[in-house]
Amino acid sequence: MLENPRSPRVRAVAKLTKRSARQETGLFLLEGPQAAREALAYRPETLVEIFATPSALEKHTDLRDAAMDAGLEVVYTTEAVLDAMADTVTPQGIVAVARQSPTSVRDVFAASPRLVAICEEVRDPGNLGTIIRAADAAGADAVILTGRTVDPYNPKVVRATTGSLFHVPVAVGVDLATAVQKARAAGVRVIAADVGGGDFLAARDVLAEPTAWLFGNEARGLDDDALALADLSLRLPIYGAAESLNLATAASVCLYETAFAQRAAG
Repeated sequence: MLENPRSPRVRAVAKLTKRSARQETGLFLLEGPQAAREALAYRPETLVEIFATPSALEKHTDLRDAAMDAGLEVVYTTEAVLDAMADTVTPQGIVAVARQSPTSVRDVFAASPRLVAICEEVRDPGNLGTIIRAADAAGADAVILTGRTVDPYNPKVVRATTGSLFHVPVAVGVDLATAVQKARAAGVRVIAADVGGGDFLAARDVLAEPTAWLFGNEARGLDDDALALADLSLRLPIYGAAESLNLATAASVCLYETAFAQRAAG
């Protein structure tokens, strides 16, 4: 059992809350039983280590069994060690370390996708995690993150995806112009979500075709250069008195509307 919160092994795990350590090692931190469960179910080859308190593993015996099936030993720790490793204030007794496994933008479009989310300068970890989760739920083929978007392996992003990070391919550090170029070459229309765009309802018929939604910064949206790259821009209507929609909420609506249109069209 790991008992010393200041041991080199514990400190190495705790450092993964910092981007510099994630970049240096190519690893990232998972917290909680749900994240560990999804990683074991969908991407067990990416897992390096699993740590758990005895009481947590007693509550989640399925994780112990899944780890054994994957050839991974669960390392027991004290509560103090788990607290030192975790990014959250009240960790749930399970922490894992996994290898980052981003896909390439070339592979995304080589697979003839029908629905893709492109995030340009999305800075809030909660928003990005929710967009990845919504893309997964809507059956999107991939999520593409430009170089100015928050690190998807940030612990807050990972938690907000609730395991979807292991379900949907995610490309990182992509140049926006390159992503748009490859989308067009693959026959995918790029639609910018923008408050100055055209009427969403009037253009819903185009969503049945292969679509890549382009989402911008929470505060500033998409700049003129980014908007110019898109094939068209659409805005979601506001029927009530709300000033605007949260980015992740708007993205979820756009992705689901497209999923509905594509499935209705067969």
